[in-house]
Amino acid sequence: MKRILLLACCLLVSKLLLAQRYTIAGYMKDAESGESLIGANIFNLQSKDGTSANQFGFYSFTQAAGEIQMVVSYVGYQSETLKFDLQQDTTINFNLLPNTLDEIVISGNSMEEIQQQTQMSRVNVSIQEIKKLPALLGEVDVLKTLQLLPGVQSGNEGTSGVYVRGGGPDQNLILLDGVPVYNASHLFGFFSIFNADAINNVEIIKGGFPARYGGRLSSVIDISMKDGNHNEFHGEGSIGLVSSKLTLEGPINKGKTSFIVSGRRTYIDLLARPIIKAASEGDDVVGYFFYDFNAKLNHRFSDKDQVYLSLYTGDDKAYNRFRYSYSDGQGSSESLEKSGLQWGNVISAFRWNRVWNNKLFSNTTLTFSRYRFKVFQEYEDKTTRNGETENDYYYNAYNSGIRDYAGRIDFEYLPNPSHQIRFGLSTINHLFTPGVLSYQDQDVDTLVGSSRVNANEMALYFEDEISVSKRLNLNLGLHLSAFAVEGELYTSLQPRFSARYLLTPTLSVKASYAEMAQFVHLLTNSGIGLPTDLWVPSTSLIEPQQSQQVALGIAKNLNNKFELSVEGYYKKMQNLIEYQEGASFLNVDKDWQTKIEVGDGESYGIEMLLQKKMGRTTGWLGYTLSWTWRQFDNLNFGERFPYRYDRRHDLSLAITHELSKKVDFSAAWVYGTGNAVTLPVSTYPRPGNNYGFGFEIRDYESRNAFRMPSYHRLDINFTFKKKKKKWERAWHIGVYNLYSRQNPFYLDLVNYYGEDPKFVQYSLFPIIPSVKYSFKF
Repeated sequence: MKRILLLACCLLVSKLLLAQRYTIAGYMKDAESGESLIGANIFNLQSKDGTSANQFGFYSFTQAAGEIQMVVSYVGYQSETLKFDLQQDTTINFNLLPNTLDEIVISGNSMEEIQQQTQMSRVNVSIQEIKKLPALLGEVDVLKTLQLLPGVQSGNEGTSGVYVRGGGPDQNLILLDGVPVYNASHLFGFFSIFNADAINNVEIIKGGFPARYGGRLSSVIDISMKDGNHNEFHGEGSIGLVSSKLTLEGPINKGKTSFIVSGRRTYIDLLARPIIKAASEGDDVVGYFFYDFNAKLNHRFSDKDQVYLSLYTGDDKAYNRFRYSYSDGQGSSESLEKSGLQWGNVISAFRWNRVWNNKLFSNTTLTFSRYRFKVFQEYEDKTTRNGETENDYYYNAYNSGIRDYAGRIDFEYLPNPSHQIRFGLSTINHLFTPGVLSYQDQDVDTLVGSSRVNANEMALYFEDEISVSKRLNLNLGLHLSAFAVEGELYTSLQPRFSARYLLTPTLSVKASYAEMAQFVHLLTNSGIGLPTDLWVPSTSLIEPQQSQQVALGIAKNLNNKFELSVEGYYKKMQNLIEYQEGASFLNVDKDWQTKIEVGDGESYGIEMLLQKKMGRTTGWLGYTLSWTWRQFDNLNFGERFPYRYDRRHDLSLAITHELSKKVDFSAAWVYGTGNAVTLPVSTYPRPGNNYGFGFEIRDYESRNAFRMPSYHRLDINFTFKKKKKKWERAWHIGVYNLYSRQNPFYLDLVNYYGEDPKFVQYSLFPIIPSVKYSFKF
């Protein structure tokens, strides 16, 4: 009997030892620069378990005690294999070397392939890929690259506006180091504010939103700045046709503290100024410029604590100054007129990462952001007659903007590789200035327009990602948000659900459902991203926007070379706002709440994305078939109508190819159904007018009932690289719109006297060559 009891005890002890589990945790970094490798993968070849690093490069991996064989991998880097006996909680930091081989070969089991991911409707685009693709006037643009993805559409020709699955530009949560960006455009929307040299990672989520995100309806665009090289001082820059930029980074205290600063400025105004001055004898000034500046400082106190301080500031300014003078025998007159348009952002963040133990990680964020724009006009006149002088002066300016103070804390708890829990809370204090006109002359000094509005936005979330079995993964979450404004409290409980089921090792089916609420609105005057678009809050009269989106799709790995995803989605939106007929931000005598209509939206479609991420040739093919509608009781006779950016077919092909070690080639071709437009169906003379020249009454039957001609173009780029002893240089030669397609910018009805009325198409960009010189040291 004793022998039986002793044997049973031995079996129990051995079983307990076998069941003992320990956690390996640490950071994934670039071995040369120390940059975080966001999404890097770790995989145990024996247990077939795996996990990935978060946005700060932190990972946690719990495994059974005993011998394990780990493979760590990241696209574009050499894989690393580590074999050891796990007998206690262990901290291991991995530093991967960039891959210099012509062909990158990574074991299929060492990476989380697309069919294994629980999250659907998400795409990561590497900065290296973004920099290689063709760009308008050579200006590398993050948002324009995202426009090449299925479900993501551009606005008008050349603009950086983003319209995702039928949503408007205000429905995108654009984050720069965790801080919302309210206006992401330079040069009236032709370029975005994001300097690719300062960016580490870009991710877009179009549906199935994880519970940690909230506040917008249509997408999350999460952009992370570089941390700065921890080991060596480096720099890079470029000189192009539109702007020049310079980035410097390096260690302050090697291995512990690093910095990065990056600046960019256009010089169109500097080149044009001497010509304008010569033509006006030095009296007139006309110009436009933009600049942006990024800076980041980070310090590692220990393996458990790290802090980051990041800053972005940028401005656009269009201005003119004209001077007139006149004199005769009786007196003289001198006039000075100034006018301009200015807008810009300030975005700052303080972050503290804390590893509480090998399974619990937190990130605390404090932020300040401000967006504002100003339109101004000033006039001075001094007239002297018969020895008497009269002065005339007036000044008016239209100001609008939004300012945020915010705090947020996020936790990640990873009990084992099959289970990840996230939870956190946030608060934002908003100050809205929807639009104020200030006017001043000799006798009057007054303010007209909307008053400032203070509001507080709060959120609490819980998110649980769990592997129910080897085939079934679930991400379940709740996002609770609240908005307090003008004595009103709006609350919203938003369930989130994503699921992945593996049909075969290389094929999975995915589904998601997400409810979203948005407490801020954008009043849009134009589709070309003018900064006169006004950010306004939900109020006691205007309720928050809401949406419900469901998606279903498949994901397939094709021979470890290609990834294919096909998704169908359906989205409903409520409480969308739009200007009434004839209203605009210029109607300053009325409060903005009295100038709008409130209605609903509907969008549905199918998206296909075929990607190749590795090898000398990379890129993707994307296609979208979609329908997008709007319905307002007092617009279009209450009938639903196509959204302006309803685009039935949208096709894009983006390819990069390494021709040799010294030459890269890239090309992008896009095709899209023409935008929906409202055009008159008939005209007749205005009573009492016999001269034509546009003085007619136009009859419109239905809103957005016509289509512009289809849009398509081909862009190409060649990069010629050369390595020197201590630095590298490259020439980038590109062509935008290679076959000079006359794409429509807008249509107008022309009715000249004696001629029949006709529609005329105006195009913006013909074929445009570009050249840029870049360098690294």
